Amino acid sequence: MKKVNKKTLSIIALSIISFGLVSCKKENKEMQGTETVITDSTAVEAPVMADSTAAPVAGEAAAPVSNQPSTSIALSESNFDFGKIKKGDKVEHVYEVTNTGKNPLVISEVKPGCGCTAPDFTKEPILPGKKGKITLHFDSTNFDGNVQKFADVYANVEKAPIKLTFTANIQP
Repeated sequence: MKKVNKKTLSIIALSIISFGLVSCKKENKEMQGTETVITDSTAVEAPVMADSTAAPVAGEAAAPVSNQPSTSIALSESNFDFGKIKKGDKVEHVYEVTNTGKNPLVISEVKPGCGCTAPDFTKEPILPGKKGKITLHFDSTNFDGNVQKFADVYANVEKAPIKLTFTANIQP
């Protein structure tokens, strides 16, 4: 019986790894319109993943729930276009966030939709009226043509996660 369980677990693990590799394959999508995202809240709520374009994987850890008082946030932009870049280039973009609420803004996690994207973000609480940064680093090595990628930002705001997206046209 234990051999069957180990075999089943091995198959599940391989399936999860395969999903991760497939999710980083070339995506041909057109860039959506640029917009400024402003979120305002008065109550603490659990993050909702209704807007995610990636299917959840069985056994994936749930998104973090903030126990901080809610606040509001304004982004300098939620979409960025790198334009044409050469295959293999490693590029990054900084998204500026401003705490427009009355409580400190705490970014608990930034979850990229693909292993080709790595996040950095302001870890300390961002005081009301102050600014913080979220940087997305993208490695174009495994891509060709037009790609669109995203990262979900979890913070103590009502409409978390906030989706940041970027596009690039990868040239040989």
